[in-house]
Amino acid sequence: MELLREQAPADHAELPGPATEQMLTAAEGRMGISLPPDLRAWLLQNNLDLPEEEVDDDVACCGFAGFPDETSFFLGIWAMEKLYANHRVSGGVNPPDQPDNPFWRNEWIPFLSDQDGWTGKFIDVRDGRIGRWFVGEITTTGEYASLADYFDSVAETLTRIGEGNHPVCSAVDGRLVWL
Repeated sequence: MELLREQAPADHAELPGPATEQMLTAAEGRMGISLPPDLRAWLLQNNLDLPEEEVDDDVACCGFAGFPDETSFFLGIWAMEKLYANHRVSGGVNPPDQPDNPFWRNEWIPFLSDQDGWTGKFIDVRDGRIGRWFVGEITTTGEYASLADYFDSVAETLTRIGEGNHPVCSAVDGRLVWL
């Protein structure tokens, strides 16, 4: 987030504050699953839910557009919970006859998505690894070893943008602009 503040201060200034411990505990209760410590730590610093008056009921997920890339955004606890509820299935695995290669497992908590909820990244609460889903494609598990590894890749991208070395993004007037 410090790199975002440096590279795109206008974008950073619009982000809301942190979630509270009470918000996280309530969401865990509704989801029926505990948040991994690193996801909990992230949300206690950065709950990126849109203000209620800006939420669009016609989209599956809402968030601050343009970060970390042009098509997706980090989910706040409310959006995370909503998308998790859309994916959760009885029995814990979807489809149930493919437990070793499922489209979705209830142990996966989404933290990044597009507006439709068709693609994004999740954290596996069993081991903290980061995976990627895309509706209609095979889900990728273990794309990153941890949330920290994923955020390192985001930091590298922001650094390249700041240096003017990113092929499709630059910082203009304190905002990330995607070509």
